[in-house]
Amino acid sequence: MINAVLIEDEKKSREVLENLVRQYCPTINIVGAADSVESGVEIIRKTTPNLVFLDIEMADGSGFDMLEKLPNPNFEVVFTTASDQHALRAIKYSAIDYLLKPIDSDELIAAVEKISKKQAGNANLENLKFLLQNFRKPSESYSKITLPTGNAYEIVNVKDIIRCEADGSYTSFFLENKKKLLVSASLKHYEDLLPEEEFIRVHHHHLINMNHVVRYLKTDGGYAVMSDGTQIEISRRKKDTFLQRLNKV
Repeated sequence: MINAVLIEDEKKSREVLENLVRQYCPTINIVGAADSVESGVEIIRKTTPNLVFLDIEMADGSGFDMLEKLPNPNFEVVFTTASDQHALRAIKYSAIDYLLKPIDSDELIAAVEKISKKQAGNANLENLKFLLQNFRKPSESYSKITLPTGNAYEIVNVKDIIRCEADGSYTSFFLENKKKLLVSASLKHYEDLLPEEEFIRVHHHHLINMNHVVRYLKTDGGYAVMSDGTQIEISRRKKDTFLQRLNKV
C-alpha cells in the first residue's frame, strides 16, 4: 500500500479527490489531509507519507512554499491545479506528475500507476529541488529539463539537445555529447514544452534545435544537416517555415 496525504484548501475539492482516490485507487491508503501550507507541513511530518497530492494555490501560500519548508522531502508528489500556467510549465520541465481540476478519474489512475512503479526506487528529491529552482524563474529562462528514462531521471541542458525523434508513444533525445535518451512521453509533449524560438517540428517524426543546424541540403525535397552529422528530412508543409527560421539563425 502507498500511504498518501491530501493537501487542498478547498473542502469540496478535497472531498472530491478523496472520494476519487478511494473509488479508483485501491493501492492508496489515505493517512491524512490538510487545508493549508502550515497544516500540510504538520501532517507530513506526523504521518511520513509515500505520496502527497498537493494543491498549488492555497490561502496561506503555495504548494511550492510548503515544499521549501521540508528540506528533504522523502515522498512523491502529484500536484493539483486549476489554471496556473507558469507553475504547470515548471512542473512539466521537472517531469513531475500533475492533475488539472476538475480531476479526471482516468488521469488520476494513470498518475497513481506511475507512482506505484516508482515505489521501489528512491523518492524524487532531486526533481523536487529542480522544480523549486525553476518555479522561481521566468518560464523563458529555463535552461535545463528533466527527462524520465525508465526508472531514472536525466537533467540535461536544453542547449545540448540536438534533436528529438518520435518512437511510438516515446521520444528519443539526441544530445551534444552523443548520448541518446529514450523518454516516456510523446514528441508532441516536447514540441509544446521546449522553447519555440529554438525548436521546430520539421517532420511528423522530427523536432530539431535550430541552433544545431549546420547545413541545408536541397536534394530530394530538403534535409537539415545537424551538428552530429545526421540528415533530417524536411516535410513539404514545413519547408517554408523551416527556411524562414533558418534565415534568422
